[in-house]
Amino acid sequence: MEIAVLNSKGVETGKVTLPAAVFGIEPNDHAIYLDVKAYLAAQRQGTHKAKERAEIVGSTRKLKKQKGTGTARSGSIKSPVFRGGGRIFGPRPRDYRQSLNKKVKQLARRSALSYKAKEANVTVLEALSFDAPQTKAYKEVLANLKFSDVKTLYVVASQNDNVYKSSRNLPKANVVVVDSLNTYDILHADQLILADDAVEKLSNL
Repeated sequence: MEIAVLNSKGVETGKVTLPAAVFGIEPNDHAIYLDVKAYLAAQRQGTHKAKERAEIVGSTRKLKKQKGTGTARSGSIKSPVFRGGGRIFGPRPRDYRQSLNKKVKQLARRSALSYKAKEANVTVLEALSFDAPQTKAYKEVLANLKFSDVKTLYVVASQNDNVYKSSRNLPKANVVVVDSLNTYDILHADQLILADDAVEKLSNL
């Protein structure tokens, strides 16, 4: 699949071929579902905690005699049936991460990229280089590409702090290194922008 390469002003400067093994496969929706589910599960902190009766501070004195009251027997005020008592089977800290085979993750990423290519939502851009972090400069690039009002994901070949810091204050802009690209970010973006030097690395994704 051949696609135009644009510069920061939105002018075509050449052509590049996107690897068919990454952008031209038959998408697997179930692999995408599994990968996105695993990603979202991993975002959960899992720090929820409720105190059970053994963790409540309070007296363990028996509240009333065992028999003869006409009501149910009761023991400690920390019992879950009383207000202020412990919680029965309350949530405990846990890890929500799910394991997924590498090949399934790879298939999911390639399926998501193939969807973007089929929908013509892939743009190749000459690698940006800023002398210093500047949000205005990054906004101008998006404006030149006519992506000011859409969610964009800019994929770079290697870590570029100036480009990343220039974009992080824009709510609809996201910058990610190609090695950290994941299925959720691809699908969440309306427009996928690839740095020209990152296209080759995508072959190994």
